[in-house]
Amino acid sequence: MHRDRIKNKKNKTGRVRTAVQLTAALFFNGYAAGFFKAEIFTGKTKGFCVPVLNCYSCPGALGACPIGSLQSILAGTQKKLPFYVLGTLMLFGVLLGRLTCGFLCPFGFLQDMLSKIPVKKLKIPKKLHTALKFVKYAVLLVFVLLLPVFLTDKYGVGAPWFCKLICPAGTLEGGIPLLLGDERLRALAGWLFSWKALVLLTVLVFSVWVPRFFCRYLCPLGAIYGLFNRFSFSRMEVDKNKCVNCGACEKACPMTVDVTKNINSSECIRCGKCVSSCPENAIKRTPFPKKEENSPEE
Repeated sequence: MHRDRIKNKKNKTGRVRTAVQLTAALFFNGYAAGFFKAEIFTGKTKGFCVPVLNCYSCPGALGACPIGSLQSILAGTQKKLPFYVLGTLMLFGVLLGRLTCGFLCPFGFLQDMLSKIPVKKLKIPKKLHTALKFVKYAVLLVFVLLLPVFLTDKYGVGAPWFCKLICPAGTLEGGIPLLLGDERLRALAGWLFSWKALVLLTVLVFSVWVPRFFCRYLCPLGAIYGLFNRFSFSRMEVDKNKCVNCGACEKACPMTVDVTKNINSSECIRCGKCVSSCPENAIKRTPFPKKEENSPEE
């Protein structure tokens, strides 16, 4: 009976989260005509950033990607500070932290669907995971912030290097639909698209065996939101009086967070799997958590 209750709680939580993720993906990419016409939406809403990694060039995208916008402004000849983009990121960072990744990001949703494929998951050694999780901060620093400013052409114009060389979401949402719908673009596709397709394929394959692979190790937007996790309004709390240290929460966590010691880690995407898997109901969401003991990053 107790096991059935936990299973039912997991299923209910999973259905609710999936519904929110699907709704967000459809909302951010609501220009359905773009997929049929193989054209990019250019309406007024494209002047606003969505809070997730959602490619500007996706035929259905109604808004701009914050990472793409950040690079584009930094790469311009005037090298202005992107206050609007930074303000958007800070707003969602303070309000939601990485809950944005767990509930609203379409590419995160895709990874969640891939992780449901019934194969034995790879267990990344703790030391390797600890090293790899900092790669996303290096990607943020180098490809998003530094290269667009300093690697420029003779006119002083940089390029959105993360979008150009890495972003798998851009390839999936923008590159592939546009190439499929426009024969002229297919004729122009060269080695760069082949490279991006390889990156996308690698990320998707790894996401089957390593839940949220891109979010864990490569996403610069996740790196930014992770900086807000400890003081965002979206928080988690473990009741030490109820916790029996059974390990169910750590086993359920797709981001390998040490839940009982560091639940508000910068890696936590607030997916709620730890909450629904806890047999003692010792974990809860709260905007007003008790003061946590100082815990080292896992």
